[in-house]
Formats: sequence, C-alpha cells, structure tokens
Amino acid sequence: MYNPFKPLEHITTEVFTTLPAKFRKKGRSAWSDPNRQNAEVECFLEGPAFDREGNLWVCDIPFGRIFRITPKGDWDLVLQYDGWPNGMKFHKDGRLFICDYKEGLLTLDPKTGKLENVLRTAYSESFKGLNDLHFTKDGDLYFTDQGQTGIADPTGAVFRLKANGDLRKLVNNAPSPNGITMTTVEKHVYVGVTRSNSVWRLPVMADGSVSKTGVAIQLSGGVGGPDGIEMDSENGLLVCQLGVGIWRFDANMLPTHLVHSTDHKHHHLANLAFGGADRKTIYITESLSGDILMAKMPVAGKVLYGHM
Repeated sequence: MYNPFKPLEHITTEVFTTLPAKFRKKGRSAWSDPNRQNAEVECFLEGPAFDREGNLWVCDIPFGRIFRITPKGDWDLVLQYDGWPNGMKFHKDGRLFICDYKEGLLTLDPKTGKLENVLRTAYSESFKGLNDLHFTKDGDLYFTDQGQTGIADPTGAVFRLKANGDLRKLVNNAPSPNGITMTTVEKHVYVGVTRSNSVWRLPVMADGSVSKTGVAIQLSGGVGGPDGIEMDSENGLLVCQLGVGIWRFDANMLPTHLVHSTDHKHHHLANLAFGGADRKTIYITESLSGDILMAKMPVAGKVLYGHM
C-alpha cells in the first residue's frame, strides 16, 4: 500500500574539495555590501555545472571569478572579469552560459576563454539581476531575473529565450525568483521563489505560454528561502533551503529526504548539480565557506539536454 507520509530520510554530506587558500580574498565588493550587509567575504560560490569531461565549474559572485574543478578536486581559475556571475549551465555546443547579476546573459568558450554577451537587456529595459537558468531538449533557455525583489517589491521575472532568439517574459510578479528547472517531460517549470519561501509551478501550454501558476511547495524556517533547485529522473525535486539543507520532494511534492551537513559552518548550501558516473551524487556549493560538499542520492539526476 502506498504511504505518502513515510518517515523523512536523512543524508549527511561530506566535503569533496575546498577553495584553496591562494584564491581566498577577504574583502568587500559592490555586490557583497548590499547582499551580505557590508560584511567582508572570502568568496560566495554558486552556479555548479559539469562539463562533458566530468569537471565541475563554479563561480564566485563578488569577485567575478569562474573556476574549473577536476574530478580529483583540483582548482583552476579559468576567468576573472568585471561582473557578478551567478547561475551557469553548459549548452550542447560546449559553451558555458552564465546568468550574470551585473552584465546579463553571457557565454564563455571554455577552450578559448572568450566571454561574450548574449542579452544585456530585455525589450530595451535593463535586467534587475539575473540568477539561474535551465535548457530544454529543443535548446530553449529559461532564466530568472531576481535582483533585489522581495515581498515588498514582487517584480522579479522569469524569461524564456527560444533557440531562434525569440524572448518572452513568462512571469513578472515573483518576489525573488531564484533557482529554476523543469520536469523530465518538460510540461512544468519550477522556480524557487526565495523571499516567499516557496517553490512555484508553471504549467507550460502548447503555445509556450504558462497558465495557472501556483505554489508547489510552501517552506518554513531557515535563514532564507529556496535557492538552487534541480529535478531528478523520477521528477523528484531537490530544493536548497538556506539554513536548513537540501530537501528532496517526490513527484507529488511531498518530502522524502533531507540532505544536511554536521558542520556548523555549513549553513549556506546554495546550489547543486548531479554528477558522478551514475549521476546519483550531488555536488553542493557551500557559498560562504568555499567548500564543495557531496552526498549520494537514491535517485539519479534528470537528463541535462545541454549535454546532448
């Protein structure tokens, strides 16, 4: 008999690798002052994404850096530029797409290190601050425009950039849209809406529009709402909740697992990516400590169409 209320299973993380001392730079930046309340930071890691060779790429928002981490855990600074990179995903042609809070939507050629701007504005209007992104099997790109939006300013947006270049705004009233992903059959878009501490579900219609958007998950507690989110191969949703850990919800959006660290300094598990030979290991950016955590999950990650 199906029991929708099974006891929650706990999974403990371990450290995969940590930002080397030579790359740590204690200080403030124009990004960290408003986003970290003027506190000095050594880094703020985000945007984990795997390339086809199994290297893990992460970005450091306040200092405009993009790192490549080998399967053995060795770090290489690929690029440092005048920007605030946040979310990253690989396109099937090998380019790394970057949601940059300051510069808009960028691409990086991993082979040449060439950085190019894809979108600096939408309909001639500046973005508020791009955050995260997701590719479909047809090459369409969904991305969030978060900026400083919140409950008192619910004007965050979700966009879709089709492979043919057509841009459409799908949501314009989200209080801090953050992580974004889709179901395996691409019938629903899920968005982590940080300041409302919830995850929204956006049904995708035949013409590409969205209708009857609603709340799929309502969280409570933590030091912040959901950040990065990702779908697994059984349409289970993994949700990074700051101050708590990473929840796994089943296809009915009921909680099944909680991934967390036993180290008190790991309270900012911000984003994740599935990796490993069987794609059952999640790699997690612990933004403030500079640690990359890992944990084995019961279900593999969904197919990433950017890697086809």
